[in-house]
Amino acid sequence: MSETIFEPGEVERYARHIVLPEVGGAGQQALKRAKILVIGAGGLGSPVVLYLAAAGVGTIGIADDDVVSLSNLQRQVLHGTGDVGRPKLDSAADAVRALNPHVRIVPHPLRIDLENGPEVIRGYDLAIDGSDNFATRYAMADLCEAAGIPLVTAAVQRLSGSLTVLAPHLQDGDGRPNPRYRDLFPEAPPADLVPTCAEAGILGVTTGVLGTLAATEAIKLVCRFGEPLIGRLLMIDLATMRFETIRYRRPKAD
Repeated sequence: MSETIFEPGEVERYARHIVLPEVGGAGQQALKRAKILVIGAGGLGSPVVLYLAAAGVGTIGIADDDVVSLSNLQRQVLHGTGDVGRPKLDSAADAVRALNPHVRIVPHPLRIDLENGPEVIRGYDLAIDGSDNFATRYAMADLCEAAGIPLVTAAVQRLSGSLTVLAPHLQDGDGRPNPRYRDLFPEAPPADLVPTCAEAGILGVTTGVLGTLAATEAIKLVCRFGEPLIGRLLMIDLATMRFETIRYRRPKAD
């Protein structure tokens, strides 16, 4: 692969990455070449976008069809008070430009689904799902599997959250295909069983913790270091500061 040329100032900007053995110059070049799609510019998407931009990811696509409301600002740190009423894609792009002008933002002003998803996902190296509903999570899992790209998927509720990485198009060390989202959650719970943030409330930093961890998994995948959460579900309870990981696999009969 040809060497990626940094623009003036980028080597100094990413100096702490470049001296890190897990990233180094090659990893930073990989980040600059990377194209990552983020679903949602809300609570989870905010830290994801900010940390990917700070890390030097060259192209960040954002899919969102919402506008900023005052109640968002308790947790959606991409946006400010002056952005209330603006499309989240607009304020997100402004925030990224202010943070790192070397990053290209590609806006997708829509709610992604199985019909529009294939065209949106085309050309991205991986995706991060920060949506707030099971329909989008299942759709993203199917779309990314069909496209052959990894999916980092996170979910939050009140003071807790979970995170995993899906790569069912690849095999594990035993030669078995990696698990799908449905191997972890065979079907969505009834709509009235899981309350929304508006109904149950949410501690703002919950989205910050899970979003930051989701960005970490994406950076690991791009730079090829560490052990991604493939076949593992990380569960976090901020009330007790308990972090637990469970393993899951695709059934042998599949």
